[in-house]
Amino acid sequence: MEQQPILIDLPEELTGPRVVVRPFREEDARQVWEAVDESRERLEPWLPWVAGYRSPDDAVSFVRRARASFLLREDLVVGIFERESGGLLGGSGLHRIDWRIRAFEIGYWLRNGAEGRGYMRETVQLLTWLAFERLGANRVEIRMDPENVRSRRVPEGLGFVFEGTLRNCTAGRDGGPRDSHVFALIPEDYGRLDWPDEIRRYVEA
Repeated sequence: MEQQPILIDLPEELTGPRVVVRPFREEDARQVWEAVDESRERLEPWLPWVAGYRSPDDAVSFVRRARASFLLREDLVVGIFERESGGLLGGSGLHRIDWRIRAFEIGYWLRNGAEGRGYMRETVQLLTWLAFERLGANRVEIRMDPENVRSRRVPEGLGFVFEGTLRNCTAGRDGGPRDSHVFALIPEDYGRLDWPDEIRRYVEA
């Protein structure tokens, strides 16, 4: 039986100490194009969709699709914006959603110059909080290429459980099969973490 997305109420944005996480708007398309275009050499080895960005029009199409998918609760794509300046830092979201069992996957990317400064850690904290505290998540996972060491540091640093390696489960840039490392949290894991209370106090203040 095909699952139906749940039109659940969601906050329009999540604000952390340094980032604002919110759905993309059409006026964000220019920033999306600039961020992807300037970062493509670093992003393409890990994110095959980057190759599809060939002009600013591609970013406009993406933003429109992302907004529609968010409103339908099919794919909760969000932008990551610097709280102080409003500039786009990258993208993230809750993907591969299974509303029947409340399972979500967090994906993420950052533009050149934004990596290594804790922005992604904060973003993943906010989205994980949203999944468990507002969406009743039973599972939140993060996947990455085994060679993407920087990406792996995010779930490791936040206490996600390394569950193993899915072999030949995704297509690489050359079209050949690639492995994925899988990190995840279930409610029992989430309840043992020491950082959700800090995020909760900040978001609910």
